Amino acid sequence: MRQLVAKIPSRHRALILAISVGLAVILLLPSEQASASKSSNSSALQVGKRYSLDIPHTEQQLAQGMSADISELEIAFEPEPEHKLQWASLQVQRGDVLSSLFRKANVSQQTMLAILALGDNTKTLTRLFPGETLEFGLDDQGELAELRYAINKLKTLIISRDAQGQYTATELEKEIEHRQQFASAEIQTSFWRAGIEAGLSEAQIMNLAGIFGWDIDFGLDLRSGDSFSVLYQANYVDGDFAGYGTIIAAQFQNQGQVIQAIRHTDGNYYKPDGASMRQAFLRAPVSFQYVSSNFNPRRLHPVLGTVRAHNGVDYVAPVGTPIMAAGDGRVTQSGYNNLNGNYVFIQHANNIVTKYLHLSRRNVKTGDRVKQGATIGRLGATGRVTGAHLHYEFLVNGVHRNPRTVKLPQATPLQGAERDSFVATTAPILAELQTKERVLLAKTAS
Repeated sequence: MRQLVAKIPSRHRALILAISVGLAVILLLPSEQASASKSSNSSALQVGKRYSLDIPHTEQQLAQGMSADISELEIAFEPEPEHKLQWASLQVQRGDVLSSLFRKANVSQQTMLAILALGDNTKTLTRLFPGETLEFGLDDQGELAELRYAINKLKTLIISRDAQGQYTATELEKEIEHRQQFASAEIQTSFWRAGIEAGLSEAQIMNLAGIFGWDIDFGLDLRSGDSFSVLYQANYVDGDFAGYGTIIAAQFQNQGQVIQAIRHTDGNYYKPDGASMRQAFLRAPVSFQYVSSNFNPRRLHPVLGTVRAHNGVDYVAPVGTPIMAAGDGRVTQSGYNNLNGNYVFIQHANNIVTKYLHLSRRNVKTGDRVKQGATIGRLGATGRVTGAHLHYEFLVNGVHRNPRTVKLPQATPLQGAERDSFVATTAPILAELQTKERVLLAKTAS
């Protein structure tokens, strides 16, 4: 570049420089409008003073236009209003069946059959009881759009029709609120009456007897002055009572012995140290009523009038009362003779045999396998007897033992970390149980 410039004559270089300077000056000079503006600003504006600026309304107009457009879009895409259903509520009367209720609601039998074909949950509609209610929701054309049926206080069956005219069935289940409640009583005349007076339901009384049934023979062991305390759940739905829940913990004082039971997460009950409340055998194979004749090796026979060993326990209850297998085992004999009437013998583990005599009916056959608590027959008065009762015998290695006092094999206890966790949770539960018991006793005494 330098060589090129050097070749230009000096006079020409001077001329080019002069022209360049002139052009630069012309470009830097302001126009008249710019000068006027500068002069005006310098004379009119003052430092430190605020001035308002006139902003064109273009943005505001644009925003208004957009708002109008959005409003039009909202109107254009607004969903069509839903058509309200016409509801008819029909209460089931004696003699009603599902088809008659559909006729009363002016719904076709074809629709009914389509609903019943949906699955197992709609089969509940075929087992209606007087007092129950079906709610039919009909559209403008009188077609069934929705059907509601309260199965119980917690569950409602809902049949609904979709846009394609197909029906679907769903079960809506309400949320249950569990409230903890307490009951306690001292037994004066009977455990049953004490439970009723304490506010327990019949089912709760039977459950309580079932929890302690491996330690206490409720037909023979109870005494006046025995007592019990129970922590249990009461269920509420929408603030209304909806039935009793599980027993959380219970304490039974029987002839000076205190037995405590706490429910574990596996649904079974254990003692505070983790030992199972369940044992290999029930103390009594029949629901508690009362005992007419205890174990007595030298009892005077009521029919023959001679001294004969009474190698079992007699339980008196109404004819037809269920008789339960005392433990798991195999039926070795199921038959009838003039002495024992209808009888069942069961072979258990550890060379233990249980015998059940004078049954009105046998529910098992020789060779059947049975589980503890299974109904093996019904109480009766067959054979050589003076009245309806169950004669129950318990033999160990062929020797008769008193079923009330014989030491029974224990079920598997909680072990390891599971036991430690359970023991840690029992202390506050039992403390609450005993605190409520003391408070109730104090109120009763005052």
